[in-house]
Amino acid sequence: MKNRKQRHETTVFIRFPIILLFRPRRRIFHILPFLSAISGVLLLLFVFLCYFSPPITSRHGHLISHSSFNNGTELRKNLLEEHVVFQVPMGGRSLSRDLWSSKKSNFYHGCSIATNEFPTAEVNTLSNRYLLIATSGGLNQQRTGIIDAVVAAHILKAILVIPKLDQQSYWKDSSNFSEIFDVNWFMSYLSKDVKIIKDLPRMGNKLITPHTTRVPRKCNAECYQTRIQPILNKKHAVQLTKFDYRLSNRLDTELQKLRCRVNYHALKFTDPIIEMGKKLVERIRKKTKHFLALHLRFESDMLAFSGCYYGGGEKERQELGKIRKRWKTLHTRNPDKERKNGKCPLTPEEVGLMLRALGFGNDVHIYIASGDIYGGEETLAPLKAFFPNFYTKETLASKEELAPFSSFSSRMAALDFIVCDESDVFVSNNNGNMARMLAGKRRYFGHKPTIRPNAKKLYKLFMDRNNMTWEEFASRVQKHQIGFMGDPMEVKPGRGEFHENPSACICKDSNDKAREDVTIPGNSTMNFEKDTDSADGHISEDEQDLFDTDYLENEIGIQRK
Repeated sequence: MKNRKQRHETTVFIRFPIILLFRPRRRIFHILPFLSAISGVLLLLFVFLCYFSPPITSRHGHLISHSSFNNGTELRKNLLEEHVVFQVPMGGRSLSRDLWSSKKSNFYHGCSIATNEFPTAEVNTLSNRYLLIATSGGLNQQRTGIIDAVVAAHILKAILVIPKLDQQSYWKDSSNFSEIFDVNWFMSYLSKDVKIIKDLPRMGNKLITPHTTRVPRKCNAECYQTRIQPILNKKHAVQLTKFDYRLSNRLDTELQKLRCRVNYHALKFTDPIIEMGKKLVERIRKKTKHFLALHLRFESDMLAFSGCYYGGGEKERQELGKIRKRWKTLHTRNPDKERKNGKCPLTPEEVGLMLRALGFGNDVHIYIASGDIYGGEETLAPLKAFFPNFYTKETLASKEELAPFSSFSSRMAALDFIVCDESDVFVSNNNGNMARMLAGKRRYFGHKPTIRPNAKKLYKLFMDRNNMTWEEFASRVQKHQIGFMGDPMEVKPGRGEFHENPSACICKDSNDKAREDVTIPGNSTMNFEKDTDSADGHISEDEQDLFDTDYLENEIGIQRK
């Protein structure tokens, strides 16, 4: 009202001298001094209004600064803001599917029990043959090494020594196996599959010195038998270094099921980690019936490694470029090309837009699993605006409660893993190790909704969103995300990394009554409910390394000051 009144008064003052100008000419010279005085007053009034009045806001709440009136172009631009068509709704949208459950999930279940044809440890194990492995990377990358080590030991008919965790990588975590995982449970659960011991024994009065070597990445059973078995027979003990993704995705069904038994049953966190993780979940559950967990990889090292650009100008280029120099040999990447190919992690704002388009309103409670976000609170602000009910480990627990874990990156990652696994919906902005591990586990235990962004398709939408209505944007997001929501059968068996898509360990119920261990690969009635081109967004086995900052760091080394 105040602005309207000011404009009205200004209009009156302007009209008055204009009317006088059209008076008869014979009197014009008598009023020139008066007109000059009026003009001076109007000029002073205009200056006062521009610099001392409060800022004008549009009907959408956008601030229009005084500097916007410097020229006609800027003015027209600000006036057009009154007619913006892309308006993000506060609430969710009613969709045909239940946001908190997966379609047809009740028809499938995890199945990893060994058949009678699978040789037991008692029959399969040779005496005086010991396999040791040194894991590599962060918690979830090390987890893949531990899983594959058990399978490798079975292939080699060897006794497995409890794996050594990586204490030298970027995170400098000094934790050993028994401080992260329940070692006794691990050994007991797998006792029928592989013989496991805690330490390498003595041979007479001498310690056995293992032969150290490395196998190629994605080495299959024949590869192990050809490369490692002769050394093991001769040296009796072999240690495989940098043991991450050193076992092929493609193994026979019995070995794949052994992988699942290790991953989903034998690897259990220690009691202190489980108890703290449960506390975090319970504190969220007291506030809401359902909650969503987001694994947000947007730390500076992740962005630097990706080679992507997020609009931060020269400051961003210099900061991330400096971090990028840690890797000795890392090819220069075209940021635009990486983005178009779906290789860049979504920003917090883009994640928020995707979730709102899928139907998650601002009343949804969201847990964030992340490290230090690049850009800090300013980067997180748009996501928090979408979802004000926003939690992290640090907001749910006191410093004293987190003290036993906070100095150890793997233990903190384990807490995030538990909360994300227990969430009703899990979302990731990337396709890293934790995202893949959780996607596979959630498939195995009931296909709980797991949203992975179809980044290749969403990229174009994010770029063009201001040229369409919100309704059109949301409709396209929903279409592109078909096949990326964690539903059964959405990923072809054998496609991608096994820990993300453990198809050999997923069985279909027969007639919705009795459960039969009929694995998906043998099911001839598969029906993929998605666009034929949606699969383009899935990461292939060969592409997965591009997302593993852990792997590249350990494989080619980091230059340290």
